[in-house]
Amino acid sequence: MPKTTQLRTYTVRDGLLDEWVERWRGEIVPLRLELGFTIGGAWVDRESNQFVWLISYDGPETFAERNALYWSSPEREAMSLNPDDYLVRTEELTVEPAY
Repeated sequence: MPKTTQLRTYTVRDGLLDEWVERWRGEIVPLRLELGFTIGGAWVDRESNQFVWLISYDGPETFAERNALYWSSPEREAMSLNPDDYLVRTEELTVEPAY
């Protein structure tokens, strides 16, 4: 399958941005990496209370198939991390390099 990259923008609930980033770094990133995803970077926009990151997958399955594996994994369930507790809005754009 060709490499797929998503630009994800999350609007985080007031007062939870730092906690979200800490949990994302400590729990989400290690599992994503273990499952073959790559993280192209992550940024916070404190003024807008937003968290922005790039995630890619380049493997034998589609991004959607691998993403479904992530969400259904026992490790993901063990996190007890419900995105709705932190995120007001999510946007996912599939992007490709232009430069």
